[in-house]
Amino acid sequence: MASIAQILNHGAWAASFRFRDFRLLWVSTVLYALGTGMEQVSVGWLVFELTDSEFILGVSAAARMLPFFLLGILSGVIADRWDRRILMVAGTLGAVAAASIMATLLLVGVTNVWVVILLVIVLGTQMAFGITIRQAFTYDIVGPGFALNGLALGAMANQGGGIAGSLVSGALLETIGPGWQFVAIGVCYLASALVVLIIRNPGRSDRPASEPVLQNLMGYIKLVRRNEVLMILMVLTAVTEVFGFTHMTLLPVFAKDVLGVGATGLGVMTAMRQAGGLLGLWLLAGFGNIRKKGLMMFLIAGGFGCGLMAFSLADNLYIFLGVLLVVNACAMAVDTLYKTMMQDNVADEERGRAMGSWVLSIGLAPVGHLGVGSVASFLGAPGALMINGAILATVSAVTAIRLPKIRHLP
Repeated sequence: MASIAQILNHGAWAASFRFRDFRLLWVSTVLYALGTGMEQVSVGWLVFELTDSEFILGVSAAARMLPFFLLGILSGVIADRWDRRILMVAGTLGAVAAASIMATLLLVGVTNVWVVILLVIVLGTQMAFGITIRQAFTYDIVGPGFALNGLALGAMANQGGGIAGSLVSGALLETIGPGWQFVAIGVCYLASALVVLIIRNPGRSDRPASEPVLQNLMGYIKLVRRNEVLMILMVLTAVTEVFGFTHMTLLPVFAKDVLGVGATGLGVMTAMRQAGGLLGLWLLAGFGNIRKKGLMMFLIAGGFGCGLMAFSLADNLYIFLGVLLVVNACAMAVDTLYKTMMQDNVADEERGRAMGSWVLSIGLAPVGHLGVGSVASFLGAPGALMINGAILATVSAVTAIRLPKIRHLP
């Protein structure tokens, strides 16, 4: 294994690429994100076309995130107990099956919105486990010295694949329709699983399991109760998810009703959202193992909230895209900081559970999706994001002042 000095000499932002297994994991993530990017655009557009309802659109987004809340703890326990590489392959093959079922139903003409939402829940279940395992697996491969860099690069892979998937999806929706698009989604997921099989590192969970799952769950509860830093980071993650990340729910509304740019425009908007995230992650990766993560976290979260408020000024597509770029640069950067700090502040054998805590926190997103959809029904999409942004910015400022212990985290 190369030394830290040798790796850093090859460029701080790309340090983790020196690890063979990380490169393979990165490629797998790109392929998986390509499918996810297409799927998110397809489902959002399909649901809004079938219902013309902002509230049902919020229900659809909530359905995707509900498994994160219900299964977050369990996903962390499982990630700490078994071979993470095999778990990733099994979970991704489950996504292949779900995408294939969705494709079949759409191609034979079954377009009931509740059937679509049911399959979204299935895909969300796979994502809840897959994200937990993938984050812990990244830490396994690159180690604590490159954790922030590795997680940022992994998130960049996710954003980059999402950009390509979003752009392709917007065009395909208007040419071949969502059915054949879900066939392509399944192929992407399958390719992602095959790449994981080439990885040699099984993950640090490849050790004799000393506790049964139920006892491991009890250990998780004890971990959260005794680790104040982890608990606070969970709460901050949940607040950011509920009031920040749920802005993506309203993109179909902006595309169809506010800006009038159609499905192709929605694809461009979704791609710009991913590009913003990519920009934020690229900048974050360049910092390396920064020693002021807590302060940076609060500053970026505050910027995230202010950016959401700026959507009320977006009266044309170009201004909207510019705001979207900045908002999502902040969104993905602060999210990666949450994940890194959670794993930094637990023991090595508890990192899977730390990522399960993150999944549990973002699993509160259904509250935000339903809320922002309801508020948008009364005040419009710009008004809903103005309220959410104000709440997020205020919470970030107050907690930064009142929680110096978190602000000073290295």
